[in-house]
Amino acid sequence: MGSPFKKISKLLMMALIAGTVASCGDSSDPTPAPPPPPGGTGPSQVAFWLTNADRSVLFKKQNVALNFKTESNNNLTIDLDTTQTYQTVDGFGYTLTTGSAYVLNQMASASRADLLRELFAVDEEEGTIGVSYLRLNVGASDLSPTVYSYQDVMGAAFSLAPDQTYYIPVLKEILAINPSIKLLASPWSAPAWMKTNNSPRGGSLKPEFYDDYAEYLVNYIQGMKAAGITIDAITIQNEPLHDGNNPSMYMSAQDQANFVKNNIGPALRAANLATKIILYDHNLDRPDYPISILNDPEAKQYVDGSAFHLYAGNISAMTTVHNAHPDKNVYFTEQWVGAPGNFSEDLKWHMTNVIIGSMRNWSKNALEWNLTADPNNQPFTPGGCSTCLPAVTINGNNATRNVAYYIIAHASKFVRPGSVRVKTTLLNSQNTEMFNTLQHVAFKNPAGKKVLLVLNETGSDQTFNIRYRGQIVSTTLRGGATGTYVW
Repeated sequence: MGSPFKKISKLLMMALIAGTVASCGDSSDPTPAPPPPPGGTGPSQVAFWLTNADRSVLFKKQNVALNFKTESNNNLTIDLDTTQTYQTVDGFGYTLTTGSAYVLNQMASASRADLLRELFAVDEEEGTIGVSYLRLNVGASDLSPTVYSYQDVMGAAFSLAPDQTYYIPVLKEILAINPSIKLLASPWSAPAWMKTNNSPRGGSLKPEFYDDYAEYLVNYIQGMKAAGITIDAITIQNEPLHDGNNPSMYMSAQDQANFVKNNIGPALRAANLATKIILYDHNLDRPDYPISILNDPEAKQYVDGSAFHLYAGNISAMTTVHNAHPDKNVYFTEQWVGAPGNFSEDLKWHMTNVIIGSMRNWSKNALEWNLTADPNNQPFTPGGCSTCLPAVTINGNNATRNVAYYIIAHASKFVRPGSVRVKTTLLNSQNTEMFNTLQHVAFKNPAGKKVLLVLNETGSDQTFNIRYRGQIVSTTLRGGATGTYVW
C-alpha cells in the first residue's frame, strides 16, 4: 500500500486538472456544462418541451434523459457560443384587441381567471406559457366590436370611456398576474374629423390637425397611466401604407417623419412621458420607409426603433434596417394565421419566420396577431378581418388553443424579458456550416439558463447534437416538429 499523502496529492492534482478542463471554452459564461451522471443515467440535465406537427404532442415537457457527454458522432450539430451575443429580448405575445377583451369578458370570472393565469403567469412547470408582451389598439382596430375613437366629435372632451367597460378591466386582470408585462399601443386611425375624408376608413391626417393628434395620443398614454396601465411604447400608425381596412389611415414616410419631429416627439417630451416611439409598423417589403425617417436626425432623436409585419417582404429586411441604424431597435409586431389554418404548415412557417427568423434578425420581440375570438373569429368591424384565427378560440367558458398559442409558448415560457440572444451554428460532421434542415436560435435568460429553439423543417425525423462548452447531448425531432431545450 502506498503513502496516503501521495494519494491525497494525486487526488488534488486530478481535481485541479478537471477544474481547468471544465473552465475552458466559453469565457463569458462561468457556468460549465453540467457533468454527466455516472453511466449517463439519472435525471435529465436538459428540459425538452415538444410540439409535433401532427398535434400528437402539444408543448409538452418530455420525460427523457438528455445528458451532456464528451463524445463524438456524425450527427448534425447545433453549436452554442455564449461569448457572442446580440440583442436583448423584451418579450413574446399577441395583440390584445378590443375584440379579444370582449370575448374574454363573456367568460365566467373563474374560467377567465384560469385562462389568463395559463397565458400570463410565469412558472417553469407545466400549465402556463408566460406571455410577456402585448400590443394594444388605440381606439378601434378591425377586430373590435364597433368602430370608435376617444374623441369622435371635434371639440369634445377626450375620454377612454369606450375602453372602460371590458378592455381596461381585462388588462388590469392581466397586470395583476404579470405586472411587468410590456405594452405597445398602436392606432388604426385618428378620429375621423382629423382626416382628409372625414371617415375612420382610409384618408390621411390633415396637416392642420397634427398637433391635435399628438395631444390625442398623449392623452391616451396619460389616461391609461391614470388607470394603472403603463404604455411602454407606441407605434405612430398601424400599417400606414394600407388604407383599405376599417379603421385605417394612410401616412407616407415623409408625413410620419414630420409628425414625429414636429408634433408627437416634442409633445411626449413636454409631458415628461418615457413612452417609446416606434416607426412604421408594416410589411418588410419596405425597409426604406423607416430608414428614410431615421436618416433625418431631427426625427431620429425621438425614435426608439421600427416595427414590422411579414405579409410581404423577407424577414432578413429587419437586419437591413438594423444595419442602417444599429443604434435603433427593431420589433416584430404582427402576423396572422388565416382561418381555418393548417397546423403543421402554420407551425413551420411561423416558427421559421416570426420566432426564429425575427430573433436571428435582431428583433426585440415577436408577436402573433389576435389573442382571442369566438368560434366565428368574431368580433370584427364591417370590412374587418373575418378569417383571423386567434391564438385561443373561446366558446362560452371553453377555450381551444390554436397554433399561435403553441408558436408563442415555445419562446415565451423560457426566453424571459432580459434574455440575450447568443450565437448558434449548425455544423455537419466535417464542421462545415449548414443552412437548412434545422432552424435554430438560442438565448441566455436572466436566470443564467440556456434556451435553444429548434424546428425540424424537413418531412422526416432528424437526430442531431446540441454542443455546449465542448460537450454534446443528442436528441431527435420528428419532421415538422418544434423543440425548446433548456439547461
